[in-house]
Amino acid sequence: MNMLGMFCVRTFSGLVGFRTATCVVRPLHSFPGITVAQIDEEVAKLLELKARLGGDDGKHQFVLKTAKGTRDYNPKQMAIREKVFNTIINCFKRHGAETIDTPVFELKETLTGKYGEDSKLIYDLKDQGGELLSLRYDLTVPFARYLAMNKITNIKRYHIAKVYRRDNPAMTRGRYREFYQCDFDIAGQYDAMIPDAECLRIVHEILSELDLGDFRIKVNDRRILDGMFAVCGVPDDKFRTICSTVDKLDKMPWEDVKKEMVNEKGLSEEAAEQIGEYVSMQGGKTLAERLLQDHKISQSKQACAGLSDIKLLFSYLELFHITDKVVFDLSLARGLDYYTGVIYEALLTQAGVAQISTEAQNGATSEENVSVGSVAGGGRYDGLVGMFDPKGRKVPCVGVSIGIERIFSIMEQKAESSAEKVRTTEVQVMVASAQKNLLEERLKLVTELWNAGIKAEVMYKKNPKLLSQLQHCEESGIPLVAILGEQELKDGVVKLRVVATREEADIARDHLIGEIRRRTSEA
Repeated sequence: MNMLGMFCVRTFSGLVGFRTATCVVRPLHSFPGITVAQIDEEVAKLLELKARLGGDDGKHQFVLKTAKGTRDYNPKQMAIREKVFNTIINCFKRHGAETIDTPVFELKETLTGKYGEDSKLIYDLKDQGGELLSLRYDLTVPFARYLAMNKITNIKRYHIAKVYRRDNPAMTRGRYREFYQCDFDIAGQYDAMIPDAECLRIVHEILSELDLGDFRIKVNDRRILDGMFAVCGVPDDKFRTICSTVDKLDKMPWEDVKKEMVNEKGLSEEAAEQIGEYVSMQGGKTLAERLLQDHKISQSKQACAGLSDIKLLFSYLELFHITDKVVFDLSLARGLDYYTGVIYEALLTQAGVAQISTEAQNGATSEENVSVGSVAGGGRYDGLVGMFDPKGRKVPCVGVSIGIERIFSIMEQKAESSAEKVRTTEVQVMVASAQKNLLEERLKLVTELWNAGIKAEVMYKKNPKLLSQLQHCEESGIPLVAILGEQELKDGVVKLRVVATREEADIARDHLIGEIRRRTSEA
């Protein structure tokens, strides 16, 4: 068949062990707009699919794997994740947050136009129910939609859920297409910078408690950036795209960022040079005070308002005792379109990265394992809720998102390098027997423990060997064993064994639950 004149469309029935296919041959001109190159590309995909699913010999060649940018988690990894989640949730609750949930997909129009250049990373879903839908890109836009839809003007909430990015994944650096976000947000009309300072305090508490190594929290303000762009000669219609380029400074050297501004974004060389002078500045409250006197920046009322808020923010951060970890950095941009004021991002410092790299003993290079980028970020987005409100009513909001997957990557490395065993269950006591034919007695006792709220288990064999039961406890990290024997049953006691020390004591059956509670509370 001449590929230039005909086009073959194949519909495969089933992915596993398929043998049937229908071939519809139609003239090329019946597919308007289709080029020969596109046909060749589709044919190549079909040939690849055929090779993967089964060749002419009929042998099944399907490869079992997770989708690109996703992963499975084993019990050990899940135990680490639960520990991290609990730390974060406890911090959110300590600061008075309540939780909500929203659907995993939204109307496409809800997400459109909220993420700047990153909008290309949104996953669109096929229209199968009369609505154009997309998987949520983050938890912030759904939160704003939730506030507008329910006419809520005041809430402090946290939300932990999966989000989706059609991005190029970097699995070793905790960059996935499906991943969790842990968001904390404060919505409502409050005095300036008090909620913003609390969000930074929350980031500080979480990163300190997780013990990830040394870290820094960069802060800036979108008003300062916009004012800086204006006085440096950036046209108004290029603000957002230049902001997205500046946001790459944590991944690219200034010369490459400048080239993108000039060669790809069409900015003048002079404007780019002026921007370069400012984005190299870092400091604290004194830098904000100095910039308020800068002859260029002071020409922008917008930038001056942002600088005044940065000064006020640092005065609150001093009261929260976290200024040693926070730096005012003019290179911080955060490319999302919805930010309107203060923005911030937390990163591990080189010292913290080096420490983790030294601890990792799995043979991989530090660059592969520890170049994790940002571990938290957020900012103020006062106009986002108004985009969804029919009357345009604004609800001021500020929030932070914890980069949980990158944190998991670091925690997993630390667990691998540590001699400490990670427990994958929370069982407190194993009900065991020393002789045969005591299954019923073991089941009676484990039922008593369950009824009392004690985490207990029993082996699923009628007559397990005592050594096997004890070995299971050592391997699983179960701290106590309640051993039943014929003599113990006659005496109305249970032999309680401490697995770590092998110390044993006869405990009256009526006192067993209290004794287990006492010992496990001390552990």
